[in-house]
Parts: sequence; structure tokens; C-alpha cells
Amino acid sequence: MGKIAVGDKVEVLDEAISGRVESIEGDRATLLTSEGFPLSYPIKELVKVEKGIKVSNYEVIQVKKEKEQPKKRKAPTLKPKERNAPKMEVDLHIHQLVKSSKGLSNFDMLNIQLETAKRQLDFAIEKRIQKVIFIHGVGEGILKEELCYLFNKYDNLKFYDAEYQKYGLGATEVYIFQNG
Repeated sequence: MGKIAVGDKVEVLDEAISGRVESIEGDRATLLTSEGFPLSYPIKELVKVEKGIKVSNYEVIQVKKEKEQPKKRKAPTLKPKERNAPKMEVDLHIHQLVKSSKGLSNFDMLNIQLETAKRQLDFAIEKRIQKVIFIHGVGEGILKEELCYLFNKYDNLKFYDAEYQKYGLGATEVYIFQNG
């Protein structure tokens, strides 16, 4: 498989997503989809698309083996003080943010949702709120992916799926590290 570079046309393994590589940072690449959305993926999950895809069976088997290995997830251990910390909830469903979504394109709605998320996250950091739950819903996962891209721009936080019993799969919890 050829090395992926900025400008290459790529497809995402196990997802029906393709686009052109816009930037590469470390082991992640940001690609711009044909719909105009920037999405970030680990480079190892991207396949370069050439005129005729030249992938040997050996390479296909290697990628499948890598994908089949279970990922070890370590549940975040919370200190007693953190467990009881009050948390802020931000509902990003579009009908909670605007009076009417009539006439708004998907791109417009996504931008409103992301601007709200950034504004609320900055507010939480400023007010020293340690936990923020962003309720994004399940849908196609585009908003969740964009939120991950936004959260990765901050050094002082970690994020993970929110409590399943309370929110299902449609929420992400952000923990903000406080300095001093």
C-alpha cells in the first residue's frame, strides 16, 4: 500500500466514506469528503485510491487481522471527589438550538451545533466546570465525529462515551482538567 500524503484520494476501511486528504498530523489524517465535511481518521484506517486499486491479498489479510484484534479499553477511574462533581449538559439536537430548522442545509445545522458546542465548552473551561455532557444523538455519527475533532484541539481535556444507562449511545462526556 502506498504512503498516504496530502492531496491523495482515500477511502476509510469498514465505512462508506471517501475524500481527499487535507492534512496529516502524527498518525491521523483529516480528509475532506465530497459533501465538504472535514473528518479525522487514523492513517492506518485509510486506503489510498488509485485509478485501479492495487492491493495484494496479503495486504488485505494483514489489515483484516489488525481490525479483528480487540481493542483494550480502560475504563476511566474516577477519584471520589470527581464522582460527585456537578456536570453540565448541552443538548445539541438542532430543534433545541433554533426556533425552526426549515431552510437550513445539513451543513448549516452542523455548523450551528458545532459553534454551540465550542461556545459551551469554552464557558465550562472559564467557569471551571469539570464535566460537560454533550448530547448529540446517534444519527449517522457525523456530529459525534466533528465533536471528537473539536475536542482533540484542546490539551486540557479527555472525552469518552457518556453513561450508557442514562444517555444510550447518543452522548459524549468531556472531563476538563483544572490547572491549580
